[in-house]
Amino acid sequence: MHHPAPDTALRHKTRPSWLRAAAVALAIAPAAARAEDPAPAAAAQPAQAAAPQTLETHVGLIYRPQSAPSSYDAEAAPEDEGLAGAKMGIADNNTTGRFTKQTYVLDEVALTDDKPDAVAAAKELIGKGVRYLVLALPADAVLAVADAVKDTGAVVLNAGAPDDRLRGAECRANVFHILPSRAMLTDALAQYLTVMRWRKLFLIVGPTDADKAYADAMRNSARKFALKITAEKPWTFGPLAKARGDTPTRAEAMVFTRGLDYDMAIVADEEGDWGDYVPYRTVDPRPVGGTQALTPTTWSPVLETWGAAQAQNRFRRLASRLMRPLDYQVWAAVRTVGEAVTAKKTNDPAVIAPYLVEPAFTLPAYKGVPLSFRPWDHQLRQAIIVVQPKALVSVAPEQGFLHQRTPLDTLGVDLPETTCKFK
Repeated sequence: MHHPAPDTALRHKTRPSWLRAAAVALAIAPAAARAEDPAPAAAAQPAQAAAPQTLETHVGLIYRPQSAPSSYDAEAAPEDEGLAGAKMGIADNNTTGRFTKQTYVLDEVALTDDKPDAVAAAKELIGKGVRYLVLALPADAVLAVADAVKDTGAVVLNAGAPDDRLRGAECRANVFHILPSRAMLTDALAQYLTVMRWRKLFLIVGPTDADKAYADAMRNSARKFALKITAEKPWTFGPLAKARGDTPTRAEAMVFTRGLDYDMAIVADEEGDWGDYVPYRTVDPRPVGGTQALTPTTWSPVLETWGAAQAQNRFRRLASRLMRPLDYQVWAAVRTVGEAVTAKKTNDPAVIAPYLVEPAFTLPAYKGVPLSFRPWDHQLRQAIIVVQPKALVSVAPEQGFLHQRTPLDTLGVDLPETTCKFK
């Protein structure tokens, strides 16, 4: 507390009463004037900054709901596969957004027989101002949408097509690939086989184009990791994995593996029509892997480490079912948008798209390491889990597989090998 100097205090005490009253009046008058006329005071005070407005980001999802099976199928894809993952991604983005003054909205379009055109759906979303499109669609649809929205500046996030051609000869500058390529998946399996020293492979190839593409990826991975395909046969017995009761072809299938020298059978059955029939029915006792049995994948209910158990529980509360790989991939696509918008404080795709391939961008995604995009083909680097139906078996990249940038780049097509020239 300030005390006046002694001589000053003395003067105050000896000042005549009328002088003191005049001084008080003069002091009060300006204050009264200020109270009666607030305008000058407002002019004198610096203008207060307007409250920051919330930044709202719309994320579009285009997907095709799975048809209900004609008869009981314990592993039938749920109708909301992918959509449920998007909803959890939006919820997670909004959880962070409450602290950063950002909100996220999901605009989903389900393709049906009455509305089958993915390009029309994309243009509809673009017309509404959506600039981030998550696609849970096959490769041809991804390319068609990417080309159709190229001039809008929209960012396309591929969550459903593993085709290597989308990361190679047919790559697009506006497309970012969330799920692993087939090459990454088969490299993950090949690394595990190398560690186990199961070097001789029997490759069984299904009839579809997707099966043949998976087989091509497996052949490339075998060469890359010095494995040997000692036998290869096409599967010609039909969808035995889903057959009911005995069929005449079962006896033929049981001798399908007779007389072959191999350590492990690799099945290429992306449709899931017959691959589950092979384990435990080979003539010689041999493990089975590939698209069934021992499987490289992005996500599985058996993954519990690195916070995945909490994510599994949150998803189950939200969707009343287990999280599937497509759910995880769509979730990661939505979270990619959220992480980038949070970091850059803008949802302008002209800012976000270049940022995604910068070293500063990383995506925490329950894989033990932060994920990032490869600049040369826009593929999301990621660890890949190798699982059997009831347990986690391994995680790729395996220990001992090194790379000058990151061990994650030992999976899939590396920079010196890429054929991607962005269009």
